[in-house]
Amino acid sequence: MGDVFDYPLQVKKLQEMAYAYYVLDEPIATDEEYDVLYHQVKAFEEQNPSSIDPTSPTQRVGDTPLQDFEKNTHLQRMWSLDDIFNQTELQEWIERILKNYPNSSFVCSPKFDGASLNLCYEHGKLISATTRGDGHIGELVTQNAKAIHSIPLSIPIQEKIEIRGEVVMSKDNFHALNTLRMQTNQPLFANPRNAAAGTLRQLDSKIVAQRKLLFVPWGFGYTATKPSSFYDALSQIFKSQFFHPPFIKRCKTIAEIQECYELILKNRDSYPMMLDGMVIVIDEMTTQESLGFTIKSPRFACAYKFPAVEKKSQIQSITLQVGRTGIITPVAELTPVEIEGAMISRATLHNFSEIAKKDIRIYDNVLIIRSGDVIPKIIKPLTQTRNGDELPITPPTHCPICQSELLIEEKFIKCQNLACPARIQESLSHFVSKKALNIDGLGDKIIAQLYSEGLIRTIQDIYAITKEDLLKLEGWKEKKAQNTIESIENSKGIELWRFINALGIEHIGEGASKKLQNAFGLEVFNKNKEDFLELDGFGEEMAQSLATFNTLNQDKIKNLLSIINPKVTDRKENSSHWLFGKSVVLTGTMQKERNAIKEHIESFGAKVTSSVSKKTDYLVYGENAGSKLTKAQELGVQCLNEGEFFSLFS
Repeated sequence: MGDVFDYPLQVKKLQEMAYAYYVLDEPIATDEEYDVLYHQVKAFEEQNPSSIDPTSPTQRVGDTPLQDFEKNTHLQRMWSLDDIFNQTELQEWIERILKNYPNSSFVCSPKFDGASLNLCYEHGKLISATTRGDGHIGELVTQNAKAIHSIPLSIPIQEKIEIRGEVVMSKDNFHALNTLRMQTNQPLFANPRNAAAGTLRQLDSKIVAQRKLLFVPWGFGYTATKPSSFYDALSQIFKSQFFHPPFIKRCKTIAEIQECYELILKNRDSYPMMLDGMVIVIDEMTTQESLGFTIKSPRFACAYKFPAVEKKSQIQSITLQVGRTGIITPVAELTPVEIEGAMISRATLHNFSEIAKKDIRIYDNVLIIRSGDVIPKIIKPLTQTRNGDELPITPPTHCPICQSELLIEEKFIKCQNLACPARIQESLSHFVSKKALNIDGLGDKIIAQLYSEGLIRTIQDIYAITKEDLLKLEGWKEKKAQNTIESIENSKGIELWRFINALGIEHIGEGASKKLQNAFGLEVFNKNKEDFLELDGFGEEMAQSLATFNTLNQDKIKNLLSIINPKVTDRKENSSHWLFGKSVVLTGTMQKERNAIKEHIESFGAKVTSSVSKKTDYLVYGENAGSKLTKAQELGVQCLNEGEFFSLFS
């Protein structure tokens, strides 16, 4: 067969069949013809392994499931888009661009609701596929990407390029998948977006191949050759056997853009995939470079989101959740209703004052809204539909978890039992969270698992966990356990303010924790109420809460300090710095990340406040600075733009 079988020609023919079937949805061969040729190609490859073409359709699915995903760094950061929600916001956004770049044109395309993926090609070959992750680093899912037929294994573009897009699942495939999972008693996916994201992170690429995902390009990251037009560059990508979205248009005016939006909105239900808006991108690449980025998003692009979707549901019951401070939050359990592809069955009611104010009752029909926000909101009860079966929602008198008598305050109801299992778990989750000890691998679900297995009851227990303990638990493997243990170990020696914030002291948040670190260092735990009242911004309630916590938890604090050994900035070194003791206000859109600027300033012993006053020493402003800049100028405060401010450090 090897002598007469033209392998390169047959591979090319197979690729054309696959492209027509999976991408164009216009088959050029029957299923039987494709299968016969597929197996002929595969048989040749088995007999001639050294001749295998890596772009052959037979090479799409890996044979061995992965144990875990590696991390991979994007060549160029992946950004999130800022949202606009109406014609007024569109006009403001466009006019802001045209004010400085009057000749700009814009590219409009549907915003697909899926999982973002970054494909890297070099010398025309796919070398990696990485999820968005935190924008800098994502998970390497190359093996799974190769199982998606709408992702070409090779393209005619030879220079190194990152092609970015959305991995989506069609509504038909989503319903078929959930029907199959229902028949096999597996948990159902909430919506096509979750199904696509969950599939992309499967460790077995054969499962990915079965679920018929689609990759829709929407842009690019790193390119060796800098294009002049976004639209032209994207058009070139579409010619490389990628799926071409059903609508993409270059516009010059606000009216044209609004027309595109209304057309996509009108046809959204006829699209085979879920849409949640329209993407607008400036076409001229030089203008994109000039505008740059904010902390989290490009200034040259935005997402024009579809209007909020309102749906009606019925409250079936109320669940009471207990937070780490003991506050009881009522949650409405709803008759499940689908909103924008998400099945909504719960919505927070915030507190019992809110319930009384809106007169919400069990069995009420209620109006729910979901737009932009992931969390659905109950707008109001539909009182006109009441039939007399509705029941008032009565505030509880005892904790639903530990049955302790509750403290009834003006707005809030609290469980005062520090040994309440719900409070303990919430406190543990807060301790390891991002703004506290920032321990990777210990999310809420893992904390709940470790608690239910009896591995942790106190914060100290976290530091006694061993890899062997974790490997005995369901769902834990060597790499995951090792990474978690290393994350716990790496949390030792963190900044003192993080340690203070992690303790979950009532009324003491991130800002107060930093003030306490700068004012007292490790002596903070030996100070009293009067000492705290001397600090700017510390009132009676905060000072009393902290003093009481110190008194009641002396042994616990001492033990944790010996384990974690938090570090304190040397305030003596800072005292000679020109920023030491100064008050700084930040306003406007900065080039650098706002939190990074704040931490940098505070590291020199300065304090960053939110409002301008006569006590403000410096106001640092970025683009679109508003009333704070005006007020600072009126008060004679020294005002510096971001560049001027940072030039002072050198």
